[in-house]
Amino acid sequence: MTNYRNNKSLRSYKGIVPELKSNVYIDQDCVLVGDITLDDDSSVWPLVAARGDVNSIYIGKRSNIQDGTVLHVTRKSAALPEGHPLIIGDDVTVGHKAMLHGCKVGNRILVGMGAIILDGAILEDDVILGAGSLVPPGKVLKSGYLYVGSPAKQARPLTETEIAFLPQSADNYVRLKNEYLQEGE
Repeated sequence: MTNYRNNKSLRSYKGIVPELKSNVYIDQDCVLVGDITLDDDSSVWPLVAARGDVNSIYIGKRSNIQDGTVLHVTRKSAALPEGHPLIIGDDVTVGHKAMLHGCKVGNRILVGMGAIILDGAILEDDVILGAGSLVPPGKVLKSGYLYVGSPAKQARPLTETEIAFLPQSADNYVRLKNEYLQEGE
């Protein structure tokens, strides 16, 4: 059950209001504007700013966007007919104060605190992006690796333990948001 459909955190842009699927948690101190879809069991925490004004934002199932994160997109234009929407896959943990702009983030990803991912960048499935890393426009991070630095560079393959942790990290936030939803009833 989602009990945040009338939350003042959800704002319309040109008549389009964020769409919340089932069991979504939206903190009252975040701002979500326009064409944003949050899929089942996702969560958005305090001080997140997400603007789906000039393109769309999709946040996948069981994904969580942590405190202070900024999510935005790139406008469609003659030079860039599709612009750059922001697409976040399933079982993704986006750490505190990250910035994601017009990029594609696959499934089972951990985006470290303070990381920045820019237009057209693609993170394939099963990636860990280290805290404070910068992914430049158009860069592709291949599946199964840890990336660190500015600009982000492939550091090493993920261990089996790290790969197993990625959905567990998302599940930890599903359980936490369920506790918040229960407390709000």
